[in-house]
Amino acid sequence: MAVTERIEEDADLRKQAVVRIQKKREFGAHLISYVMVNALLIVIWAIAGGGFFWPVFPLMGWGIGMVFHAWDTYSRPPSDDRIRREMERLRSS
Repeated sequence: MAVTERIEEDADLRKQAVVRIQKKREFGAHLISYVMVNALLIVIWAIAGGGFFWPVFPLMGWGIGMVFHAWDTYSRPPSDDRIRREMERLRSS
């Protein structure tokens, strides 16, 4: 492997690492806001006398969004083999 190829590969890996770190940081901020806002809603519900647990709606709705955000943040990237097969499929079509 030539030195320039190694430098380019390291630069690509660095870019990928920066993107993953940013995604994890954004997910952490999203998770903190989810917990804090929904805790506040539960406190408001409790202070208002309880009754029907209406905070379930934002908990569930926003929770679905959190699941998709976690999936996007922590799922593994596609393998090189899968990328190669998809490129071949695109070339043949």
